[in-house]
Amino acid sequence: MHETEQHDLSDDSDYAAASRHHAPGGIMRTDSGKSTASEAGGSEVLYLKDNVAIHPTQYASERISGRLRLYKQGSSLFLSWIPYKPSTDGAVDSLGHGSSSIPVEKDRNLYTIKSLPVSDVHSIRRHTPALSWPYIIVVLSSGLAYPPFYFYNGGVREFLATLKQHVFIVRSADDSNVFLVNDFQDPLQRTLSSLELPRVVSVANRASRHRSDLSSSSFDDSERLNGAPYDETASTSEYSARQKKFHDPARDISIQVLEKFSLVTKFARETTSHLFRESHNDGLNAYEKKQQTDYGSLKPISTSDDKKKDSNVIPVAADPLEWAAFLDSEGRILDSKALRERIFYGGVDQNIRKEVWKFLLGYHEYDSTYAEREYLTSVKKSEYEVIKSQWQSISAVQAKRFTKFRERKGLIDKDVVRTDRSVAYYEGDDNPNVTILRDILLTYSFYNFDLGYCQGMSDFLSPILYVMKDEAESFWCFVALMERLGPNFNRDQSGMHSQLFALSKLVEILDSPLHNYFKQTDCLNYFFCFRWILIQFKREFEYDQVMHLWEVLWTHYLSEHLHLYMCVAILKSHRKKIMGEQMDFDTLLKFINELSGNIDLDWTIREAEALCICAGENGAACIPPGTPPSLPIEPDMGLYPQEDEVL
Repeated sequence: MHETEQHDLSDDSDYAAASRHHAPGGIMRTDSGKSTASEAGGSEVLYLKDNVAIHPTQYASERISGRLRLYKQGSSLFLSWIPYKPSTDGAVDSLGHGSSSIPVEKDRNLYTIKSLPVSDVHSIRRHTPALSWPYIIVVLSSGLAYPPFYFYNGGVREFLATLKQHVFIVRSADDSNVFLVNDFQDPLQRTLSSLELPRVVSVANRASRHRSDLSSSSFDDSERLNGAPYDETASTSEYSARQKKFHDPARDISIQVLEKFSLVTKFARETTSHLFRESHNDGLNAYEKKQQTDYGSLKPISTSDDKKKDSNVIPVAADPLEWAAFLDSEGRILDSKALRERIFYGGVDQNIRKEVWKFLLGYHEYDSTYAEREYLTSVKKSEYEVIKSQWQSISAVQAKRFTKFRERKGLIDKDVVRTDRSVAYYEGDDNPNVTILRDILLTYSFYNFDLGYCQGMSDFLSPILYVMKDEAESFWCFVALMERLGPNFNRDQSGMHSQLFALSKLVEILDSPLHNYFKQTDCLNYFFCFRWILIQFKREFEYDQVMHLWEVLWTHYLSEHLHLYMCVAILKSHRKKIMGEQMDFDTLLKFINELSGNIDLDWTIREAEALCICAGENGAACIPPGTPPSLPIEPDMGLYPQEDEVL
């Protein structure tokens, strides 16, 4: 209870603190919530908060502060966030921190929200970390999300309370820190932000019967789809430990939906983000012109050091003496950056992947010794057995009263028997490696009970087990990978939203003609790239190529987000065909799926490298902090949901 009160007090500072940027009216919402102010043009300001900031980079000193408002115009409610003009006198903000004018000057127009209709907002996720500033993430109906808004002077609770007075807002049953806005319980709408589980047909078939209606219908009209039947043969996975009392077909969407998505894409286009509508267009004009000048005619370029790349095409340790050269006498990695660079350009020989991957995944520290790693292996093996025993000890009688366990086990049992069965290591009936795969996933669902199991996780675990050939070590390597990629499977799909948002910005600066074409054809949600990002191109390449690609991505040599630049590279290479054939969303999705097995991996990695170097700081600024596979800003966020009286 004390912790809850401590979180709530973080919202009270806005009554005592005053920013140098405050307008004469100050905060428009008082304790009573009754004070408002009028502006020119007939707008009624309901809430105003200064020193609300975004972070284009991971450095706190480079934040962009601005003013957040909720205002009413006629019967419609709007949200705006206008960044302050760069300081020219070296002034400091109300927290006493100097502002860096460079990122503000560069990015302030990019992130400006002049007039966002609240009717376009799907949900708002609130975070109130104990040791940091509270912030919110605004998720649009399309599934795209804005960067986090940090409330340096508090005010999150008042913001939500004001919102509640003017629109329908309800706390999510799955996560008490998520507030659903304009939630009409439409399963197809939820599909766009919860592509998770396999019961696709019941929703998709109904969608196909209403395709002609969906193009002109409202959310209310589509409520008739809520009665989609529940498939008893499938099972659900839960992000939180709370069990829902009914089955929502919206969550019954898995990776397979990408093959059948053309049945619901007309509805998807109707709910595509308003991020780039008139309000944003005004703010982006100057920026867009600049980017068209700088990047609009960007051609594929060579990397900065072709000679080095050509000399390093042989994998690490193809020469038996090379791997040993990276270690000192006690087993420490002498130069981790040099090793990561070497792997980035040459990959890892299969004979030492088991050892090297443990470093790349973070299971072993680069400065650990042989003795420390041997001790860690022993300890972790015992820890794994303890966690595994938790579900192994569940009796049949107890399982009957443990719905969550039955559902997760059922889903895992179905997934593992269809995961990489064409690979010799997993092929054949009664294969013990498939059983180990199942045991590791079940154990992980108990280790991380909040996240549990979601379809796609078996795709990540399969190559790890193939390389490690050890159950306990595979488990802990998988745990380390999920620390970075677990947000891909969050119930609210926040991890996927942030990556799709970043991808849209990268295409905008690296290929503005293609971006403009996607804008004209309502394809800015980038859902056609969903599978690429969700499982890191696992379905696009052969098994050995996937292992090579992943170890390149895990080096984080040039960027933690090289996979996004790969998406840009592939799209850019097919720009002429996409635009020349005037592909709409349905056609584009089919085209992207048919690229599987037809993408040149080495070329794509090198092109992604070139694009990453070319984009430089502008590219990095497009990616919000904490975007997977970056480590989360707060590793424990969401474990202790805040209880308050907002709703």
